[in-house]
Amino acid sequence: MAATLALAAGGCSFSWQLDALFPKKDTEKTAAEHTGSIKQADALPTTTLPPDLDLAYAKAAATDVLTRGGKDASQPWENPRTGARGTVTPISTAYSDAGLTCHDFLASYVQNGNSSWMQGEACRVHQGKWEVRTLKPWRRS
Repeated sequence: MAATLALAAGGCSFSWQLDALFPKKDTEKTAAEHTGSIKQADALPTTTLPPDLDLAYAKAAATDVLTRGGKDASQPWENPRTGARGTVTPISTAYSDAGLTCHDFLASYVQNGNSSWMQGEACRVHQGKWEVRTLKPWRRS
């Protein structure tokens, strides 16, 4: 009983911010609810690859960047017919696979404000030229 009386009498001295307990009106939205002018790109489905016409440009960029070599290299690509574009970047050091020198890479794909990623593997084949062996949607692990 004494505790209840003390809380009731001392309650006047508390300075609680009770506005957090009540919902705000639409006109009182916080700054966190507002975004800038940059629109977040919608992700493309990650279960399918882009059209073959666009993939041809991405594969050509992969062979170019791997032929050039160099640390932290990347190669932009663009298909002027479809407007699709992206960048190919090697992501590992070269390794040997079945007697071939191979390299993994990531390729971005951007079209109509949508973007997705692909992962691939290219290997040096006849006369030392790079050839893309695999290219598939990238899945984050």
